[in-house]
Amino acid sequence: MTVTSAPDDLCPWSARERELLTVTLELLKEHGYDRLTVDGVAAAGRASKATLYRRWPTKAELVMAAFSEGTRQVAVAPETGTLRGDLLRLGETIAAHAHSHASTIRAVLVEVSRNEKLNELMQMFLEQRKALMEQVLSDAVDRGEITRSAISDDIYDVLPGYLIYRTVITGRLPSKRTVHDLVDNMLLPSLTRKN
Repeated sequence: MTVTSAPDDLCPWSARERELLTVTLELLKEHGYDRLTVDGVAAAGRASKATLYRRWPTKAELVMAAFSEGTRQVAVAPETGTLRGDLLRLGETIAAHAHSHASTIRAVLVEVSRNEKLNELMQMFLEQRKALMEQVLSDAVDRGEITRSAISDDIYDVLPGYLIYRTVITGRLPSKRTVHDLVDNMLLPSLTRKN
């Protein structure tokens, strides 16, 4: 599967800042949130603490920025021309990404319950991801594949929620078949059923 990254002009960070966020992700995987320090990121990234604090005033903001950058590749809605194709592509991308960033996601999920600032940033991130699913479904409405009334608020969480749960919480990696079953047996029937 080819993963499409968000264009660089949509990225809020410079190439150097992306390097520092990559270092942050690596250290987060290695040490966890509690043992991650701005000093450690600065040393590993060969940057000054002032550079980091100027861009990300708190450790929570640095971690959330790193997490967002690590998930930027799923920030662009697929455009396959069909709802099924878009949902399959999105599901496969989410599954692959959750697998490669499972330890980071675990660390962030543990910390959001204890850190109000990080929780606020996580809610903003989740809203951005909801907007991605809204785009996929809105495109399907525009093509006449589904009606607007078929979209419930809960539908936005099904695809990413289940795939991330499978990967991060249970450790059972979803296969391509898992994604197909989820789309074909749950999402599409729910979105296309006649009321």
